[in-house]
Amino acid sequence: MQPKINLQEGEEVDFENEKEEWNTYRLADGSILKVKLVLINVVRSHDKYDSLGNPLYGITSQNIVKVLSVPRKLKQKP
Repeated sequence: MQPKINLQEGEEVDFENEKEEWNTYRLADGSILKVKLVLINVVRSHDKYDSLGNPLYGITSQNIVKVLSVPRKLKQKP
């Protein structure tokens, strides 16, 4: 288990979006969802490192969820 990063004690790192992909999931109930993580903020630790010596990063992100399909039996009238 990696140590927690205090987002107020690290250094904020600017970033550019290279690629944001959707992941598609088929649920056990027959529904299909598309999910995408959108990065909002990145903070690099000054004093915490992984086992390879790389600095640890903390992120703030938002999950975007699209419902592609839901079985008719799970729907209700709008």
